[in-house]
Amino acid sequence: MAILYALVARGSVVLAEYSATATNASAIARQILERIPGNHDSHVSYSQDRYIFHVKRTDGLAVLCMADDTAGRRIPFAFLEDVHQRFVRTYGRAVLSAQAYGMNDEFSRVLSQQMEYYSNDPNADRINRIKGEMNQVRNVMIENIDKVLERGDRLELLVDKTANMQGNTFRFRKQARRFRSTVWWRNVKLTVALIILILVIVYVVLAFVCHGVTLPSCLK
Repeated sequence: MAILYALVARGSVVLAEYSATATNASAIARQILERIPGNHDSHVSYSQDRYIFHVKRTDGLAVLCMADDTAGRRIPFAFLEDVHQRFVRTYGRAVLSAQAYGMNDEFSRVLSQQMEYYSNDPNADRINRIKGEMNQVRNVMIENIDKVLERGDRLELLVDKTANMQGNTFRFRKQARRFRSTVWWRNVKLTVALIILILVIVYVVLAFVCHGVTLPSCLK
């Protein structure tokens, strides 16, 4: 199973979690949540032996999972994005005031189901490849969590630069649509002007051919 543990937390307050196997992942996950500095949205990963802890934090809500290092990054971050969306859709603003483990009875089953899906169903990775621009496809650096926790130092926040890149991509697409619209209207105007010019030329030619006869009479 590629994804072995997952939780959802508000800050460092765990609201729901599930573990597919007996590990100390829960204790390590809490240390990660407590030591990640700042409140900005982020996508980070930390290594622990042959396991990687992936974290997605958005609007103060953190979704974390522990996956085997062979799972790569695309599938774990796809899982985190999916869990985040399901959690927000299900509980809405209730997450702002919920007590610790307030959603655990219900949502731990969702975590279990999605962990099973993203770990074993080949369609999970196929869907991610088709989407192409999924937010969870991240190029994140890896910090060895053993060294950090043993030192007692603050965990370094490994910020994924693709967040800014996605913002720039959105602005570029918006500008591109505006440019295409401007070019389309310009072509329409040029086409209308060309048609008017052709009509004027035809009118002049007909007037010349009629040798002074008014255009309506010439056409009868």
